[in-house]
Amino acid sequence: MAEVFINYRTGDGEQTADALEKGLSARFGDGMIFRAAKSIKPGALFDDELLIGVRKSSVLVAVVGEHWAESPRLNDQDDWVRREILEAFRCGVTVVPVLLGRRTERLKAASLPPELSKLARCHSLRYDTQDPDGLRRIGDFLAEEVPALEEAERALKEAGESAEPGATNNSMGEVTGGTVTQARDVTGGISSTNIERVDGYLHTGSGDQHHHAPHQTGDGSSYVAGDQHDGGNRNTFGEGRRRRDNER
Repeated sequence: MAEVFINYRTGDGEQTADALEKGLSARFGDGMIFRAAKSIKPGALFDDELLIGVRKSSVLVAVVGEHWAESPRLNDQDDWVRREILEAFRCGVTVVPVLLGRRTERLKAASLPPELSKLARCHSLRYDTQDPDGLRRIGDFLAEEVPALEEAERALKEAGESAEPGATNNSMGEVTGGTVTQARDVTGGISSTNIERVDGYLHTGSGDQHHHAPHQTGDGSSYVAGDQHDGGNRNTFGEGRRRRDNER
């Protein structure tokens, strides 16, 4: 059950609502935070799901942007931002205004419709994207306010600490003359080679690889580097092989 319901207006705080939902979900668990765009499944009755989500939550977080209180839609009885907040008040759900940035002023009862004037008396928190601790403070408050969130956070930590590290079985055998890095086990076939960046010599086939010296094979191969003075070059093709054959 979602313990925190995030209330926001599209176009005035929806990005912050998304950031809050993701950050709080990472801390307390995905099922603990309700945000309409994420939590209402396709085919569900939208109106019913919103009101049920408010009623089942312990805290409603009202995301308040700089021009939130100026919206004429707050006077519209069908406005969902208004309806969710009023439903929370009616059901005894704690309502916490979260003011966006440094320029958003605290709510004033005189600036709100009479039905929402109570919102101005609710203690508010501030979320500033320039403050790296802002999300943590909001999460700390919610954990203190809702014991189920604290328990969920503890359970997530314990699950992470008790998870057995994955073992890596050595499938390379004995390695000599170089370094081999194996990242866990490979199951299934590998049908292609993916090489993203190479800064040195690369050999993906079989056989020897010669980087810095000429390489010749077979009888009678000669290589001369630089000047040759008073020297002869004599090759006897096939003689070595014939001699070895005769010695068998």
